[in-house]
Amino acid sequence: MLDEFLNLPRVAYFSMEIALRNEIPNYAGGLGVLAGDTLRSAADLRLPLVGVTLVSRAGYFRQQIADGGQLERPATWDPARWGRQLDAKVAVRIEDRPVWVSVWLYVIESRMGGRAPVLLLDTDLPENRPDDREITHYLYGGDEVYRLKQEMVLGLGGVRILQALEFDISAYHMNEGHSALLGVELLRRYAYRAEDVRPGELAYDLPRVRDLCRFTTHTPVEAGHDRFPYELVKRLFASSVYGYDDRALPKPGEPGTEHGPIEFSLLTSLGGPNDLNMTQLALSVSDFVNGVAKRHAEVSAKMYPGYQVRAITNGVHPNTWSAASFRELYDRFIPGWCHEPELLVRVYGIPDALLLAAHAQAKQSLIERVRTLTGITLEPGVATLGFARRMTAYKRPELLFTDVERLRKIAHEKPLQIVLAGKAHPHDEEGKRLIARLHGHARELAGAINVVYLPDYDLELALLLVAGADIWLNTPLPPLEASGTSGMKAAFNGVPSLSVMDGWWVEGCIEGVTGWAIEDAHSLYEKLEHTVLPLYYGYGDDARGWVKVMQATIGINAAYFNSHRMMRRYATEAYLR
Repeated sequence: MLDEFLNLPRVAYFSMEIALRNEIPNYAGGLGVLAGDTLRSAADLRLPLVGVTLVSRAGYFRQQIADGGQLERPATWDPARWGRQLDAKVAVRIEDRPVWVSVWLYVIESRMGGRAPVLLLDTDLPENRPDDREITHYLYGGDEVYRLKQEMVLGLGGVRILQALEFDISAYHMNEGHSALLGVELLRRYAYRAEDVRPGELAYDLPRVRDLCRFTTHTPVEAGHDRFPYELVKRLFASSVYGYDDRALPKPGEPGTEHGPIEFSLLTSLGGPNDLNMTQLALSVSDFVNGVAKRHAEVSAKMYPGYQVRAITNGVHPNTWSAASFRELYDRFIPGWCHEPELLVRVYGIPDALLLAAHAQAKQSLIERVRTLTGITLEPGVATLGFARRMTAYKRPELLFTDVERLRKIAHEKPLQIVLAGKAHPHDEEGKRLIARLHGHARELAGAINVVYLPDYDLELALLLVAGADIWLNTPLPPLEASGTSGMKAAFNGVPSLSVMDGWWVEGCIEGVTGWAIEDAHSLYEKLEHTVLPLYYGYGDDARGWVKVMQATIGINAAYFNSHRMMRRYATEAYLR
């Protein structure tokens, strides 16, 4: 089963989380969903990638809502149900003891026949201590000690397992800084004695490592960059960062070895002088660095002076994020769209009635799920505003409810219903308070506006929301939205965005054509009351106004903001160097 993936060089795509399917809860949000879309597009386009991630047996968490508050429940899954355990184990030394790492193979299969392998690293082995067996259990769980152990397994263990399985790796792509220690492992591999320069000391072939590494940064939020105290690094790396072992190391110009130790001064020179900054480490070992939108690349270039930060704007997987009714429509009128999403510019050849019917079908699916989850029945003829994403302060989920009375007045004239969803990280107390306050706003508006909060936001629920809403709302605090992809998903279903000009929307917004830009609560209410809702309800002279926006959303935004275009850019600009 593995042999088919070993016949040509591959790019190793490392990510702490990869959303593979709804039944595998080893992802937390946008980063993992993007990683999954990346590998799904690689399968569609037959690009030679191999994904590397942690198995995360205990998942992220299942969310329950009780009295407006979030409760976390276990999200365990069995990798044997979906993957195959491979006959390979490697050891990573943590606190001077070997922690053994095994690997599961999951294969992404494209509807067009392509296949992409994903390796899931697992420390739940009888050879390991009980606490070490849990290193790969909880996604983003535990304290900084647990997190650093996870990143050692991902970065160091991931490189070693690829070699043990005899993959021929042409490049290493780090999806965020969690896997930056793979650069350290590569430096160990290419360590040599530098007797002619520094007698008795080691030298590391950093140019060679940089030539192999690519780094995509995803967040301009400082808290999103992992940092570890060097005292902790010394304790966990132990003798790996001190002195030499007894094995012979090559001289300059000779093949490298995997057994070279890492001098502590090397870590501080690459990862920062005060603590081990994983983003700084990833920057230091990569010769290609990119942000995930043009605005994000500009912000990142200011954050990381001295580094060239390119822009490859994110995209979403066409087939995954189109509702069944739209997939059928595209297959009928735009054959080949799944391989060449740019063909969606031909959406204007689809009759208006069929486009509206496809959306009505997607909206009905959402209405049925809302009724099942909440007991509330939404109206198919009422404009539905969707907002779903990770619940955290900078996303500003309460912006819509800044002036509840104004919102009530708008809905009295032009009916409105609101669907919300999203998880707060278990340690994000402010995010949990936001969820509680959103439920409070729903109670305030009862009788005037149906406001529903759907629990346990996942891939399946996300598709129902982005396809079934009429208008997609996004309200981040600029410039903290690196990209945002939910609006791109909505675009594949003809749903326009009403969004703050940040992240991808700076590139995607054509005012009044693909959606509308807002700045604050005042502009949000003004656009809703005087532009968006009147157009939705067909006020004015242009009876086709809303259909035109749907067509442009598909033919302009979906045709461009997709992961096929994104992967073709990575292939030509980052991988083929």
